[in-house]
Amino acid sequence: MKLNRINFLLVATLVLLGYFTVQAEQDQLQKPILAKQDDVETPFSDGLPKELSPEQLDNLETEKYTFQTEVSRLMHLIINSLYKSREIFLREIISNASDALDKIRFLSLTDPEALKSNSDLRITIAADPESKTLVITDSGIGMTRKQLKDNLGTIAKSGTSEFLAKMEQNTDAITQIGQFGVGFYSVFLVADKVTVASKSNDDEDQHIWQSTAVDDFTIAKDPRGNTLLRGTQITLHLKPDAYRFLQEKNLKELVYKYSQFITFPIMVWSSEEREVPVIQDIDDDELIEESIDEEPKTEKRIVHDWHHVNVQKPIWMRDSKDITEKEHQEFFKSLTRDTADPLAWSHFKGEGEIEFRSVLYIPSAITDLFYNNIKTEQSNKPIKLFVKRVFISDEVELLPKWLSFLKGIVDADDMPLNVSRETLQKHRSLRIITRHLIKKALDMFTNLSKSDPAAYKKFLAQYGTILKYGAIEEQSYRKKLTSLLRFSSSFDTEPFSSSLDDYIERAKAEQRSIFFMTGSNIAEIEQSPFIEALLARGYEIIYFTDPIDETFVENIPGYNGKMFVNIAKGDVDFAEDDKDMMRDNELENKFRPLTEWLVSTLNQHIDKAVVSRRLTTSPLAIIAPRNGLSGHAQRVLDAQGVNHKNPNMEQIMESMRSQKKILEINPNHPVMETLLDYVEQDNITKDMTNLIQLLYETTSIKSGFPLKDITQFAGRVEGLIRKAVGISILEEAKVRVKRAEEKTEEERLADEEMKKTNIIYETEDDIEHDEL
Repeated sequence: MKLNRINFLLVATLVLLGYFTVQAEQDQLQKPILAKQDDVETPFSDGLPKELSPEQLDNLETEKYTFQTEVSRLMHLIINSLYKSREIFLREIISNASDALDKIRFLSLTDPEALKSNSDLRITIAADPESKTLVITDSGIGMTRKQLKDNLGTIAKSGTSEFLAKMEQNTDAITQIGQFGVGFYSVFLVADKVTVASKSNDDEDQHIWQSTAVDDFTIAKDPRGNTLLRGTQITLHLKPDAYRFLQEKNLKELVYKYSQFITFPIMVWSSEEREVPVIQDIDDDELIEESIDEEPKTEKRIVHDWHHVNVQKPIWMRDSKDITEKEHQEFFKSLTRDTADPLAWSHFKGEGEIEFRSVLYIPSAITDLFYNNIKTEQSNKPIKLFVKRVFISDEVELLPKWLSFLKGIVDADDMPLNVSRETLQKHRSLRIITRHLIKKALDMFTNLSKSDPAAYKKFLAQYGTILKYGAIEEQSYRKKLTSLLRFSSSFDTEPFSSSLDDYIERAKAEQRSIFFMTGSNIAEIEQSPFIEALLARGYEIIYFTDPIDETFVENIPGYNGKMFVNIAKGDVDFAEDDKDMMRDNELENKFRPLTEWLVSTLNQHIDKAVVSRRLTTSPLAIIAPRNGLSGHAQRVLDAQGVNHKNPNMEQIMESMRSQKKILEINPNHPVMETLLDYVEQDNITKDMTNLIQLLYETTSIKSGFPLKDITQFAGRVEGLIRKAVGISILEEAKVRVKRAEEKTEEERLADEEMKKTNIIYETEDDIEHDEL
């Protein structure tokens, strides 16, 4: 069918359009196609950014800066020591990008203009195999020139020294790098050159930061102009042995592995084979007849586009029954940057005065950073607060300190979005949420103790001390926390084997006390003379080996109607009958001459001497007063240096340490019976007095008290040995050693020359720095 002029022009136009479309698609094999949004080109339109040209690089007006010492040390460790966990660099950069997006979204709640420069909040990853670069871009809050210098040239002191020390001891610690705020530097695991372009709403210009991970970096105004609108773009020039990170498949797997639960879209520039229409070339003289029924011809071609990787719905918004164990484990790792699976979790929805959803996790191990933050009153940032899926803050203290080892998410529906973080902390809704979280956490611990005793023992090994701290601090939860604790005892010496409820169930008739003994370890307690009489009578003794235990029981005086009794302090009540009491009184009268002599002989150390009701095989025991320090408590406090931190505490400690003790004697021991005879016959010699002093000192050690004068004790032992082998106390050892030579004149002159140079190298790093 012949075409009229109008039809001919229409077809010709379509043919020409088809021709240019084919040409564009052919060009696209070399360069990714543009993705338009509302007909406006965004920083995410192209897969790859416009590179700085050689001319631009040559003409850059840069300022050079030197890295902070800690940064240089860190990068030296990363570059030269840490290779097996290199892939974590992508997790760290994505997490930083997510934080930047969170910040700009939070600002936009009170300042709608904050997102005006770019409302498209996302993270993109694009690899360029040709230039061997990997580009990660976000539309977050961005950085000013000053922030580029401060944030990427120095490290905040908090946690850095601890991190570097751990890294130098064990390179496996790199897996925890993000927890110390130094995650950016992990890029040097895979890159030998890094370029960071960033644009902030607070700076009219876009700037670039560059470094080759030696000891300095440069900052300059970006000659490409404001290509980002707002946000940060990191370009990694990969090392040859890191080219595998240019592969699309590997990038997607890493995003899914580490960052699938990031709340912002993560897009990877991807290629795929698609069927595209084929438009044949035509001669100018040819006419084409329309054919409605003819199928259009297609061919397979490689096209590029963004692929959304983290499509998973926020885990806390889903039904808890639909979430697998594996999903919880992966979400926990994404949330915390931890590499180990959590011990347990609680996923729940709070209803009533305020509606919210939450997920709480117990990390498998506690970090030193937790205790450092407790000491310095810093937040452990355990909970991320969201309101209607919008991240608000991780600075809000939703958990008390003793529960801040938990990690998790809280997403509330009924809280205002336009309040400051300071006001938010005092919001009534948060107090309600906190009560719910504490209850759910305690329920989680209880369920773990019943469902998986082995895992619960691991939990107590890590967090038992913190639960005791919580019981001391929080009277409201004291009984519940105490019931969750587990201890070793004379019934079962395995760690964390018995609860206080178990102990009470096994208690003897009319037993009114919970007997316990403190020590550094179970072996030490089992050798103590204090436990002899109780074990002989069939009483169970709880073995406290945690340094906080004695403080714990002082603040928790009883449990379910029974009082704690430290068998190393004060009197012990065995609930004995009148006949036993009468026998004890008779023994007191019988041994009074000996006890009075012991008090006069050992008056520097003891306040009184009494007949013991707790000894069966040992001759003596030294007991602290009821309100005094036991031997174990004194050793713990001395080791912690408590007395040196506070002058007032030093005086109190010295007063308690110098308290005179109570000496208990075993009336059934042959040594005590013989001594009684010698005292009654007034047949006490100087040697016998010296032996009594030695016996007291050895008993002091056995009772857990440190000796005041170790030299005097050693002298007495040596004197006893000399007498036993027949050597005079006055006979001295023969000294046969050669005296060291005095310095020669040449050595003295060399020392003088060294002084004149006045060079002092404190460390090997200082020497290396001067050489450079």
